[in-house]
Amino acid sequence: MLFKRLYDTRLAQASYLIGSQRAGEAIVVDPNRDIGGYLSAADAEGLRIAHVVETHIHADFVSGSRELARRTGAALHLSSEGGEAWQYGYAAEDGAVLLRDGDTIQAGDVRLDAVHTPGHTPEHLSFLVTDTTAAADLPLGFLTGDFLFVSDVGRPDLLERAAGLAGSAEAGARALFHSIRQLGDLPDHLQVWPGHGAGSACGKSLGAMPQTTLGYERLTNWAFAILDEEAFVRAALAGQPEAPRYFARMKRINRDGPRSLNGVPEAPRLPSPALPPAIDRGALIVDARAAAEFARGHVPGAVSIPRNAAFTTWAGWLIPDDRDFYLILGRDEVPDAAGVLRDLAMIGLDRAAGWFGPDAVEGWAATGRALERVRKIAPDELLAVTRRPESGTGGGEVTVLDVRSRAEWEAGHVPGSLNVPVGELTERAGELPRDGTLVVHCQGGTRSGIAAGVLQSFGFRNVTDLASGFTGWQRAGGPVEQDQLP
Repeated sequence: MLFKRLYDTRLAQASYLIGSQRAGEAIVVDPNRDIGGYLSAADAEGLRIAHVVETHIHADFVSGSRELARRTGAALHLSSEGGEAWQYGYAAEDGAVLLRDGDTIQAGDVRLDAVHTPGHTPEHLSFLVTDTTAAADLPLGFLTGDFLFVSDVGRPDLLERAAGLAGSAEAGARALFHSIRQLGDLPDHLQVWPGHGAGSACGKSLGAMPQTTLGYERLTNWAFAILDEEAFVRAALAGQPEAPRYFARMKRINRDGPRSLNGVPEAPRLPSPALPPAIDRGALIVDARAAAEFARGHVPGAVSIPRNAAFTTWAGWLIPDDRDFYLILGRDEVPDAAGVLRDLAMIGLDRAAGWFGPDAVEGWAATGRALERVRKIAPDELLAVTRRPESGTGGGEVTVLDVRSRAEWEAGHVPGSLNVPVGELTERAGELPRDGTLVVHCQGGTRSGIAAGVLQSFGFRNVTDLASGFTGWQRAGGPVEQDQLP
């Protein structure tokens, strides 16, 4: 049996290629939209992709299952569990094989047995993997999708928080509790191959190891240690990060049928003189340069989304999928412009109309037009300002805006500060005061740089970024409050 894990670091997402060399056939589980990697991997091993399998309707990336099955002629396998509301809308059109608990998929000597594991989503399937040529005809691994991770389990609240299905979070947590309990008869030796690694928003504390064993998770994973259902529900729902806004859109796309990408999208590099006309007609400009470069000078109205490990997450939060946009890339990003476009396409952002190099920013300034900058303030300076009698932190001269998650804010924050997580700023900018200065901070400084650009794009002129964030505030001896949001 051949086994390959194909991992997308930007999405923190794992797909799997499992093959039978004797039969020359392979199964691909949970492919993302960039199907070229799976075609190349199978070709390199001399295998034909005979089956394409989905564990569930994904929320954090556009699935490539439909396109890969169409391209290769493979059988497409989709879950039919979860009830009528959780069926794939394109299954009949594509002639998909509908799977239920206990169904099998066979490729030569390799067998996958479907196990219904609801909780993260109602239709979720996991798959036991067996090499039938082994002396003991027993499963050796478990493809767990977004059900079971290293050190964590799939969050059960996404359907309520991202898709607005009231009451589904608690129901999902209860289903998840029972899905974990049903693993009791499976052996400790099973290799666990999850669908995500550290950095994914599909759980709250995913480990960084690429795989684990069921026995190890029984010993170390918090979800196995809680035997009371009510206590489990409370623990599963507590401390979950904000659900990125684009997750609801991904759910719809993957349920109704992703369109074929037909290769990585292309967009032309545009000359510097094309930038001012684009801005004058109100185009959306996404500045993917490093945060420090953006802070030193950027074109008015540009939104900062640095191309770092969290690039796709913040792009999904802040770039609408229903309008064209332009990119500004830094010197380090220019050689990999195709990679930037590919990252955006993975979450359905296909409407890049073109991109500019960093020279476009210099060209803007050379025409006599002013660049915007993000001012910085040191923690001790802010502390001195907030101690002045005429300055509060919630209005007037200075307003401190905390753009961390609600859980982070509740754990400790600057007294009197406002809390609007950075991903919600585009919807909630109208709640913020425009008089005085907005001092923006996160934990260490990365998210606040993005937030400052968003606020400036909404016309907030007096925006200042707290250097080193809340960590710096604490080191400077700034007071900290702990209380609940209303």
